[in-house]
Amino acid sequence: MPIYYVDGEFVPAEKAVVPVDDLALLRGIGVFDLLRTYNGKPLFLEEHIARLLNSARKINLQPPWSQDEIRRIVTETLARNQLDEANIRMVITGGSSPDFMTPQGRPRLIILVTPLPKLPAWWYEKGVKVITMASTRHVPDAKSIDYLPAAMALSQARANGAIEAIYVDDRDNVLEGATSNLFAFFGDTLATPGKGILSGITRKVVLELARKFFNVQVRDISRKQLLTADEVFITGTNKGLVPVVQVDDTTIGSGRPGNRTGRLMQALALCNKTKAQTET
Repeated sequence: MPIYYVDGEFVPAEKAVVPVDDLALLRGIGVFDLLRTYNGKPLFLEEHIARLLNSARKINLQPPWSQDEIRRIVTETLARNQLDEANIRMVITGGSSPDFMTPQGRPRLIILVTPLPKLPAWWYEKGVKVITMASTRHVPDAKSIDYLPAAMALSQARANGAIEAIYVDDRDNVLEGATSNLFAFFGDTLATPGKGILSGITRKVVLELARKFFNVQVRDISRKQLLTADEVFITGTNKGLVPVVQVDDTTIGSGRPGNRTGRLMQALALCNKTKAQTET
């Protein structure tokens, strides 16, 4: 049975609970971050913890834990579960509140370790379809637990034979996916939105890698422009880098994963392997 860390204790999954007056339950107040292991080691753990703490502060929570404390808790939770490869979810809740509305400065920390799901090989070999839809995040740079818009967007994507929904703002600029960041190649120039998004850890890594090979622009991309791209891909912690060959009803490029995207897929795989070897 999985072992989770909940508010100071390591407990079996069936006993992992929080009080019913926690604002995470009552108001959806809380933040989270998700990372995966690679060869059994947490990948980019420091970066994910830093983003978790930053997200908490962005929504006016007061996390009492240091980065070192969270790292130790994550490491022990992972060790207690003895999985070959795992997802690690770190959650900071709003904590209990007597008025059922206002955070009291006593948030709760939850660490969930679960087996890493295996994604379909065809995503990477043949590419995927995404759809676009009008939506934006309430607090773009905070990874909030309020995922109702994302859940509805993904449901709509699945109903249309797609794996992801790309948000479009009121100026018809594409932003990001419900659970991913967005990139597009226009010739040898790689563009990615930079405003109104949650900047993913994988996104940052891909940007660093891409600058070694291509001209990189962080800029607005209209939905119309996206449909004219030579190559499109999305990135995320679990997904890695996934080629996109169809946006709505429009085929992107040749309808197959492009060479530039393939080059970055290889570079990211090597980067992750190297990073895992240096993680403690």
